[in-house]
Amino acid sequence: MNIFKRLFRIGQAEAHSAINKMEDPIKMTEQGIRDLKDDLEKSIESLAQIKALAIRSRNELENYKLKAEDYQQKAMLILQKAKKGEIEASEADRLAKQALVKKEENIQEVNRTKLESDKLDASVTKLEKSVQEIKNNIQKWENELKTLKARVKVSKATKNLNQQMAELDSSSTVSMLEQMKDKVAQEEALADAYGDLANSTKTIDDELNDAVVETNNNAEDDLAKLKKQLGLNDKNEG
Repeated sequence: MNIFKRLFRIGQAEAHSAINKMEDPIKMTEQGIRDLKDDLEKSIESLAQIKALAIRSRNELENYKLKAEDYQQKAMLILQKAKKGEIEASEADRLAKQALVKKEENIQEVNRTKLESDKLDASVTKLEKSVQEIKNNIQKWENELKTLKARVKVSKATKNLNQQMAELDSSSTVSMLEQMKDKVAQEEALADAYGDLANSTKTIDDELNDAVVETNNNAEDDLAKLKKQLGLNDKNEG
């Protein structure tokens, strides 16, 4: 398994995420996670196979122990029968000896199987640790991927905003404002021009009427003042 190689690749993706013209760090991280999951699947499969061998080895170990004990019991039983006269002594010795030979063979198998079983148990423990480590790393990097995606999203948004701000030319903005001021001044001048044109189109009668109205208004004011000086008012007139 290339677990550390995978982790190194993922670490590189995050460490270099800010460098331009480089492989997409999110895609690298996702690929690293997929590689870790492949390693996890293979490790679980290997673990299952080793566990099966370990279980089989333990079963064989117990079986050899039982056989060794069984041959021991058989040798004792044969000797006891010979003692009782049920079996001839020479035959009993021969059979008991064969039983003890079988017992010794099974004891040797017990010792061999015990070594094999211990090695398999150690392998199981090691693989279980590796599987758990891969699971932890997958969980860790999936969380890191979520954070990385959020950071990239914020980074892109900030980049776009800064780019827009950078593209705002202050001189062009001032120029735009000046043009707006000129436009307003032009509209104001145009309004005055229309006013002058309106005045210039008055007839002589319009001018006389304006003058008469102004004179009459002045006369009315003078009359009111005179009446006030003489002490005359509306009541007295009544």
